[in-house]
Amino acid sequence: MALSEQEILAGLAEIVNEETGLDPAEVQSDKSFTDDLDIDSLSMMTIVVNAEEKFGTRIPDDEVKNLATVGDAVSFIANNQG
Repeated sequence: MALSEQEILAGLAEIVNEETGLDPAEVQSDKSFTDDLDIDSLSMMTIVVNAEEKFGTRIPDDEVKNLATVGDAVSFIANNQG
């Protein structure tokens, strides 16, 4: 069963919180991972791996660079759910 974008956003916020300690409420669709949330590339890769496991999807390495904002990641996951 496909998750809604809101459910994906909430799940992604949990993952970001676990990795960085950021308040899940700060993880919003319009936020940039690097500029707004200050997530470095190593943390981003951990977030990607955890998101793949949580949402049962595959995020290719060459796609990760296109996921600049939280909303980009939510859309990608929503469109590529197993």
